[in-house]
Amino acid sequence: MVIADLRADLAEQTASLITRDTGMQVVAHKTDVTNLAEVQDTIERVLQTFGTIDVLINNAGWDKLKPFLQTTPDFWQKIIAINYTSVLNTCYAVLPHMVARKAGSVVSISSDAGRVGSRGEAVYAGTKAAIIAFSRTLAREHARDNLRFNVVCPGPTQTPLVEEMQQQEFGSRVLGRVEQYVPLRHLGKPADIAPMVVFLASDAAGFITGQVISVSGGLTMVG
Repeated sequence: MVIADLRADLAEQTASLITRDTGMQVVAHKTDVTNLAEVQDTIERVLQTFGTIDVLINNAGWDKLKPFLQTTPDFWQKIIAINYTSVLNTCYAVLPHMVARKAGSVVSISSDAGRVGSRGEAVYAGTKAAIIAFSRTLAREHARDNLRFNVVCPGPTQTPLVEEMQQQEFGSRVLGRVEQYVPLRHLGKPADIAPMVVFLASDAAGFITGQVISVSGGLTMVG
């Protein structure tokens, strides 16, 4: 397993925890996923170390809660680069290897904001919707190559990024009301999201592709 993250210290910590708990070989690579050259370099090193890439998980994400008219083009570009361009980069770098092997599973983390919109997250929601459309298109293009592409859409989830948003006045007002609308009555936790990602990446989901699945406590129920 390889963890590619711009925050090398956190990647190393996560790698150590997984190795400790599972005994798996886990390698951390400092990688700016918004930079195609860096992504390609990391993929080359992964192939040198492990020989194959069976699964790609796209999990980079960033946002700040702001009404659209209070944002700037620089803000748009940062969100687009981290949330969407990163997915283009990783897929562009990994897919030739998967196509050559006629095997592979890609799971991308979108958001329920990309399915139904979200106040204060206009640009973010747009990037997450783009991930859904992109993944479904690749699912069609590469079905003949035996590759699968699926998307997991969390709702508001207690991560350090959301906790940071909750410290801001606008973010606190928006997020403070969300929990009461979740049918299961609490915000998600990372541990609530991971099992669906693992399932879709696994052979148990071998006949599932092009699907978008919400893991949000029932906050959005989209057909």
